[in-house]
Amino acid sequence: MIRPATVDDFIAIVALNLAFERFLSPLDASRLARLDHACAYHKVIELDKRMAAFLLAFRERADYDSINYQWFDQRYERFLYIDRIVVAEGYRGMGLARTLYDDIFEYARQSLVTQVALEYDIDPPNEPSRRLHQSLGFVEVGRQDAVGKQVSLQMVTLVPSPVS
Repeated sequence: MIRPATVDDFIAIVALNLAFERFLSPLDASRLARLDHACAYHKVIELDKRMAAFLLAFRERADYDSINYQWFDQRYERFLYIDRIVVAEGYRGMGLARTLYDDIFEYARQSLVTQVALEYDIDPPNEPSRRLHQSLGFVEVGRQDAVGKQVSLQMVTLVPSPVS
């Protein structure tokens, strides 16, 4: 169900990002290509031959100009930053976000990363994001003003996978 994003997915990813841009930053095909090159994790869920969801994340010291990413990069030595996760309107409530989170948490553990970071809007509020991330164990580690909004900077500490 989950697979790595490919260049062939970029048009659908950009369209999905546009549908939720009020909660995200703008994204066009050329910027997505640059982010895809710099990221550590970029996966999609495709259902019924349609883009249902995607998640894009970066490791520390990545070539990424997001002020929210840079906030974490200045303060944490080792982390995985979830830049954006989007589930298409027709696929909400199916557990796709949790599926992607389970996958990225496993990726983090396999990469020996226990700190996973992200941010969500608090002014104006993004209540569904707040509820989801609180249920996953994320806690606020800071706040910051972004372009036209204020964000809550969040972190979860993962328990390492047992060594077998």
